[in-house]
Order: sequence, then structure tokens, then C-alpha cells
Amino acid sequence: MRKELVEIFSDQANAAVVRHPGRNYPGLLLQGDSLYSLYRDVDELCQMLDPTVEAFLEADDLRNRLRAFLVHYKNVLAEHEITLPFSDFD
Repeated sequence: MRKELVEIFSDQANAAVVRHPGRNYPGLLLQGDSLYSLYRDVDELCQMLDPTVEAFLEADDLRNRLRAFLVHYKNVLAEHEITLPFSDFD
């Protein structure tokens, strides 16, 4: 882990806007529990859709992208021995 200063444009709960050093544009800081909730919502949506229709394919792509972020988040927290902010069922 390293510490650096970031520019904080907004520190609104669950929607902080920050710019990491070296980046041109700010990003939205998505809290881990919010990321997990979004993933679970999309996962439930995929389970309701017919896997042969285009809507499923789009939702499944979104689910896979969110899952990749979630896996990365979980791995980083585990490396630093930080407890997850949600109950992990996956």
C-alpha cells in the first residue's frame, strides 16, 4: 500500500468524485458494498432473463464486468487483511 494525495471534487456519500494523481479526469469512488449490491442486482436480472435473447447477453456482459471489479476489490482487501463490508455468498 502507498499513500498519495488525491483531489476531491465531491465527497457525497456513495458518490465521491476524486482524481487520482497522473490521471486527466476524475473518477467516481464506488464503495465496496455498493459495488456488491450492483453486482447482485445484475446477477438476479440475468437469472430472470431467457439466455437466448439479446437482453440477456447485454446483462451478462455487464454482470461479468462488475464481477471482475468485485473480484479485484475482494482480492485487494484480502491482501491487506481488511474485512469485506458485505456478506460474501460467492
